Amino acid sequence: MLVIFDCDGVLVDSEPLSNTVFARALQREGLDWSLEETMRRLMGRSMKACVEIVEGVLARQLPEDFVHKMQADTLQAFRDAPLQPVPGINEAIDAIEALGIKTCIASSGGFDKMEVSLGVTGLWSRFEGRIFSSSQVKRGKPFPDLFLHAAISMNEQPFDCVVVEDSVPGALAAKAAGMRAPHADRDAMGAAGAFLFNDMKQLPDLVRG
Repeated sequence: MLVIFDCDGVLVDSEPLSNTVFARALQREGLDWSLEETMRRLMGRSMKACVEIVEGVLARQLPEDFVHKMQADTLQAFRDAPLQPVPGINEAIDAIEALGIKTCIASSGGFDKMEVSLGVTGLWSRFEGRIFSSSQVKRGKPFPDLFLHAAISMNEQPFDCVVVEDSVPGALAAKAAGMRAPHADRDAMGAAGAFLFNDMKQLPDLVRG
C-alpha cells in the first residue's frame, strides 16, 4: 500500500504565502484577482497550466521572466516567514509508516520549489528519493499522469494507493488514476471524488479504510 502526499497545503502550509505572491504578480500585469480568486482558479495546477489560464484571461502572453521572478519571490517568502509544516502532519506520517505503509510526494510544484519548501520545514530528508513532480510527466493535474508515475516508481498498483490532496484538480487526478483521496474539507472537493476530513489526526485511520 502507498500513501501519496501532495506538497503545498498538505505537507507544508504554503498556499496562503505562494498565492499571495502569485496574486501580487498578476496585479502587476493588470489582472486584479484577489488572493481567494487566485486560489480558486489556479491552486493545485502545474505552473504551465496556470500560465495558460492567465494568458487566456489576459488575451496576451506574460513576460518571459514572469514565472522566474514570481518563483524567486515565492521562495524568498517561504524563507522569510518562515514556512511551517501543516499541523499534525509529522505525527500522521509516523503513524502511517508504523503500519508498514509506504509514503511519497507527488506535487504540481517543481523540484526547486520543493527543495526550499520541504527543506525549510524539515521534510525533504524524510522523503528524499520518493519525491515526484509534474515536471516529470506530460500532463499535470487534473490528469492522472503524475499519480500513476508515482505509483509505478514506488512499485504499487493504483488501486492500492491513497492520495492526500487539498485541491479539486488533485482530487480529480486521483479519481482518474483509480486511487482513493481523503481530503481536509473544502468546497467542491466531495463532488470531485474526495472524502473529507478536517484534522491530520484522522488520516491514519482513513488510510487504513
